[in-house]
Amino acid sequence: MKSRLLFILAFIATLISCATQPSKTDEEFKGKAVVYQVFTRLFGNTNETNKPWGTIQENGVGKFNDFTDKALSEIKDLGVTHIWYTGVPHHAVVTDYTQYGISLDDPDVVKGRAGSPYAVKDYYQVDPDMAIDPANRLQEFKALVQRTHQHGMKVIIDIVPNHVARHYEGLNNPNGVEDFGAADDTSVEYAVDNNFYYIPGKPFEVPEPLNGYQPLGGEENQMVDGKFDENPAKWTGNGSRKAQPHFYDWYETVKINYGVHPDGTHDFDSLPDGYELMSTEDHFQFWKGKEVPDSWVKFRDIALYWTDFGIDGFRFDMAEMVPVEFWSYMNSSIKHANPDAFLLAEVYNPGLYREYIHKGKMDYLYDKVELYDTLKHVMQGYGLTDNIPAIQTGLKDIEHHMLHFLENHDEQRIASPEFAGDAAKGKPAMVVSALISTSPTMIYFGQEVGEPGAEDAGFGDPSRTSIFDYIGVPHHQRWMNDGAFDGGRLSPAEKDLRDFYKRLLNFTTNSKALMGEYKEIHSYNRNRSNGYDSKVFSFARWSEDEHLIVVSNFDVQTKSFDLQIPSELIGEWDLPDSFYIMTDQLYGSESELEVTESKGIINVELDPLESLVLRIE
Repeated sequence: MKSRLLFILAFIATLISCATQPSKTDEEFKGKAVVYQVFTRLFGNTNETNKPWGTIQENGVGKFNDFTDKALSEIKDLGVTHIWYTGVPHHAVVTDYTQYGISLDDPDVVKGRAGSPYAVKDYYQVDPDMAIDPANRLQEFKALVQRTHQHGMKVIIDIVPNHVARHYEGLNNPNGVEDFGAADDTSVEYAVDNNFYYIPGKPFEVPEPLNGYQPLGGEENQMVDGKFDENPAKWTGNGSRKAQPHFYDWYETVKINYGVHPDGTHDFDSLPDGYELMSTEDHFQFWKGKEVPDSWVKFRDIALYWTDFGIDGFRFDMAEMVPVEFWSYMNSSIKHANPDAFLLAEVYNPGLYREYIHKGKMDYLYDKVELYDTLKHVMQGYGLTDNIPAIQTGLKDIEHHMLHFLENHDEQRIASPEFAGDAAKGKPAMVVSALISTSPTMIYFGQEVGEPGAEDAGFGDPSRTSIFDYIGVPHHQRWMNDGAFDGGRLSPAEKDLRDFYKRLLNFTTNSKALMGEYKEIHSYNRNRSNGYDSKVFSFARWSEDEHLIVVSNFDVQTKSFDLQIPSELIGEWDLPDSFYIMTDQLYGSESELEVTESKGIINVELDPLESLVLRIE
């Protein structure tokens, strides 16, 4: 009865809120967010040696200070509103920093030489690789955060709640903060306030290597002995319960216990019915004073520490592997401290999207398995644009929460032969991805200049820019131009590609139509227009004072056709029979919309991989 009453009260509150909120025209316009993901230790590296398994001395490394005022100004001018500085928290590395009081990490449980950014070793400190003076590394990062804010952009960093490095060692914990696992009862597999899961009576064994793998590429190192001291063994980060995980398990990490028994039952309160409709403050009050597992408190305190530090938001790794109730607790605490915090999460199961948005209070989730994967197949030449409309229809109620991207650190570069082999094939996909929804857009550093990720860095395969090793990023380095950040070494094609991204992203942040209504006109045209096929996609976006028709050609052949505008859209836009000039918002060409008997026609000719973003003047 109580839960039903809460539901009714929440529904009434929602109606009152909607009735009393000012209209969009009364509010200050807030355009789409654009996130620039940068792999922080690679961004400023000018070293072009690129030796497989190269050391930090051989291959170089980027620093926090490489994000100069000029660099940040150029990123801002690209159209960026948020920078996600990937790999900032101190993670396990092979480089020796013992002179700074940092213990050595064992190469047997570190992937690559520079280490995975998702094997965090100390959550209250930052990666020493990226500091000019490792002893002063936190202050150097603080200065970077302040510079970023001065350039009008917000800062996002990673939090990885599902797992930590196998050798976690918090040397910088605030007063009163106990280290992960310090108070664990290691004699049992599970206890509610244990931070880890254990395999009592069995020591950890390093995985059997596959495919000729050797730590550090076979280089001699006194710590490379096929052993790692962990007794009893802990569960591995991806959930493996074996004392000797498989080589393809996340063996460099250990899984965090959130009060979930090995059989899946849990030792924490569930959210009552109706809380999916309630505010983050309601969620904050629900958890206030309740007993929760120790790991919940530790990660909440980590998030609040960085919020107080000046961080504006977080990207949460593998969020669906952590209970949604924890996210309600965590995110409501963050929003209580900073209502404008930008909270982005990896959730790959579409069946969980709404639960993690509404109950878990996530702002944004990756739209990976639906829009990204569909666009990837179209770019690769065997997918059909006919599959796009159903995606937007299915996500209509949560479309604003589904962040769009074409590249990130986990995915293959568009320009890599293993993906599309040509960065230009990403242009129509980028137009569709960026303009089809009110959701944020994300690009990965180097994407805007066609970086192919072709280097053999050591751990892992080419086609993805390595996140495990010290490496240079060649196309990006040509734009960086030895720290001038002026694109001075880019080829003409690379300059044109970056110009395209700059035009597109700046348009997205300033267009009111993109925060307004959407209607696909692709299906209507597939049945009516000669020359319009499954390699073309079109849709309309509009607000009260801006009306757009977007049409993209994914083909490497020219397309010519009469684009049909359905009568219901002509009626919605209140366009009497007449001729209307439409101007492309990217490059300024003009087209003509003819409205006759409440139906519209635009004669369209699209060059290979070209898009038009047509606005009615």
